[in-house]
Amino acid sequence: MSAPPAASTQPAPEDLNSPFILTNDRRPPVLPWPDISGQAKWSVSSYKFGFGTECLLDGDPDTFWHAIPDSSDGPQPHFITIEFPRKIAIQKLSIYLCHPLDDSYTPSTLAIRAGTGLTDLQDVRIITLEKPDGWLTFDISSEPNEGGEGLKPVHAYLIQVIILANHMSGKDTHVRGLRVLGPKEEAVAEDDPFPWTSTEFRMYETIR
Repeated sequence: MSAPPAASTQPAPEDLNSPFILTNDRRPPVLPWPDISGQAKWSVSSYKFGFGTECLLDGDPDTFWHAIPDSSDGPQPHFITIEFPRKIAIQKLSIYLCHPLDDSYTPSTLAIRAGTGLTDLQDVRIITLEKPDGWLTFDISSEPNEGGEGLKPVHAYLIQVIILANHMSGKDTHVRGLRVLGPKEEAVAEDDPFPWTSTEFRMYETIR
């Protein structure tokens, strides 16, 4: 019988203000941004049998999506497509990569694209990684919000995570986990007659 999973790590409060939050624990970190991954349809550019999209979402650090090139000469990009049934606010991504285990299969450059569909995707963030080991959480936008205290969420139906390059120019790719996070839910006043805090309810709280 396998050992029970370890408890998830909660970053220190001061770390939550960092543009990049890295936790070395193998389990997904406990974060104040809601996980909206389950609301989307997930697909990938390719996968080795038994190492598909389910391995990105199962929370098991020992499983991974294994992307394979179309041919022996086929380079990147590999990509993960995440499609929501409606336009939704997306704040951050959390991705689990493990260079000590995956070596040249570890992504070194990521591009995040967003849009209403596959035909109008635009780059919103490009991330360069140096031998990552752990869960890395970052904003998918690089535009400051109105208060200047953080970055804006991206409102989109669809986002893609593009693996542009691997360490040591590897062709296959391993990603051990991925989560999509929405904006922080606002605190609700005690006298609020409609104390709805979920993303779905907040989408329809204003009459136009």
